[in-house]
Amino acid sequence: MYTIIGTVTARPETREELASLLMAQVAPTRAEAGCINYDFHVDAADPCVFVFYENWTDRAALDAHLAMPHLKPLFSQLDRLLACPVEIRPLTMLSERAA
Repeated sequence: MYTIIGTVTARPETREELASLLMAQVAPTRAEAGCINYDFHVDAADPCVFVFYENWTDRAALDAHLAMPHLKPLFSQLDRLLACPVEIRPLTMLSERAA
C-alpha cells in the first residue's frame, strides 16, 4: 500500500472555486483502479487549506492517477488558484490496517 497526505492551499479569493474543482475529483478518483481510499478534508483552523488522505495499492497507481484526464482542468489552473505549491507527503504505515 502507498499512502500520501496532499495539502492544497487556496488563495483566499479563489477558495470557493478551488474547493469545487477539488470536490469534483473525488468520485472519479475513487473509481480508479488502485485507489483504496481518497478522502477530502478542509483544515478546521484555515478554510483555505485542503487536505487529501489517500491510500493506493502502490506508487504506480498514484502515478497513473496523476496522469488521469479528469485532473487536467484542475492542473491547468493551479498557478492562478494556489497560494503555494501543492505539498505531497508520503507516509509509511507502522500499525496493522484496521479490519
